[in-house]
Amino acid sequence: MSSTKRKSANVLLDTALNNFYGAAEEMGLSDGLIAILSNSERRLAVSVPVEMDDGTTRVFEGYRVQHSTAIGPAKGGIRYHPDVCCDECEALAMLMTWKCSLAGIPYGGGKGGVSCDSLALSAKEKERLSRAYAARIEPIIGTWQDIPAPDLGTSGQEMVWYIDTISKIRGQVEPGLFTGKPVTYWGSKGRTEATGRGVATCGLELMKRVGKDPKDIRVAVQGFGAVGSHTAKTMAAAGAKVVAISDITGTYYSSKGVDVEKAYQHMMAHPKRLLEGFTGEGVEKQGVSDVLSADCDLLMPCALEGVLNDKTANNVKAQYVVEGANGPVTPDGDKILDDKGILLVPDFLANAGGVIGSYFEWAQNLQGFFWTEEEYSNRLMHIMKGNFKLVWDYAQSKKVKMRRAAFMAAIQRVADVVKLRGIFL
Repeated sequence: MSSTKRKSANVLLDTALNNFYGAAEEMGLSDGLIAILSNSERRLAVSVPVEMDDGTTRVFEGYRVQHSTAIGPAKGGIRYHPDVCCDECEALAMLMTWKCSLAGIPYGGGKGGVSCDSLALSAKEKERLSRAYAARIEPIIGTWQDIPAPDLGTSGQEMVWYIDTISKIRGQVEPGLFTGKPVTYWGSKGRTEATGRGVATCGLELMKRVGKDPKDIRVAVQGFGAVGSHTAKTMAAAGAKVVAISDITGTYYSSKGVDVEKAYQHMMAHPKRLLEGFTGEGVEKQGVSDVLSADCDLLMPCALEGVLNDKTANNVKAQYVVEGANGPVTPDGDKILDDKGILLVPDFLANAGGVIGSYFEWAQNLQGFFWTEEEYSNRLMHIMKGNFKLVWDYAQSKKVKMRRAAFMAAIQRVADVVKLRGIFL
């Protein structure tokens, strides 16, 4: 593992643990509960051999971490990215535990992935890698044990390969093993847009609380993948002016507002689903990280973790930040934003739309009965608004920041169930 990769993973894990310890101490949680909840139940590391298109064989590193199954089966995505490692998966699995708890759904937290550059793999190489990874993690995956989903670098296609592989190993089809599947194969209408719509809903709820009309705010969205694109589309549909969007090819800024629908269609038509080559009236292409310092009212980082840190947070011009990605703000960045008076909505509240949507899909798979997209979306928005109100009211009553309030509410539910169930010897 490179030193840069190790440092990034350590920062993410430290961030997750520091947030947990801070909230647990303020709650007066017992030392025993702190010890239990600060450690993952299971960490699985696997080798993933893949025959490449040129005939050579490469072995990739794969992981699956189950942080807690106190409330229910582990839930969390599988990502394909060069920076994937066990520490990163453990940190993200812990965040999934709190996210599921706060959302009020019957899941614990899990996370997994393969250390690879998914963009450098051919379709056939990615399929072989996906099937090999699925076979390796099969012993700990189950409808009532661990239910993965797409994440960075993966999509519904990978979920189909996983299910097909494990179903062949077990001799029966088990569609509820993974969520985030295509609608044509046991998926849910509305699932693709769920996380982004949830992030935008939290942004709009925040604007209500601070007395802002969406039509009067300027928004910058970092990341234009499955989360960022639908976040931007939902904000634009509500009347907000989206002045900046970005992906790995750069930032696309316009003070007049970016045509988000045009950008989305451009991205969908690109062979690698990128904004590369996107143009529009008044659109200026800037550096990849310039979106973080864009002149706007609301910043919504929806890409990678740790992007707002001790080096970048000072450059934020927005008054409000809604975290669409997992852990986009480091503890140092958090302090800087707080000192600047920036109001922040934490990740595991804002981006819970995806896991709530996964819960809907799982429930439909178990029933063998599917909802309409309107039913799906209405249920999702109802839960997201309720969750936002819970955290907002908790923060106001306890006189704490929203991140601390969200952690305290989420941790309390898991701690209560751990005490209720006891320790199995």
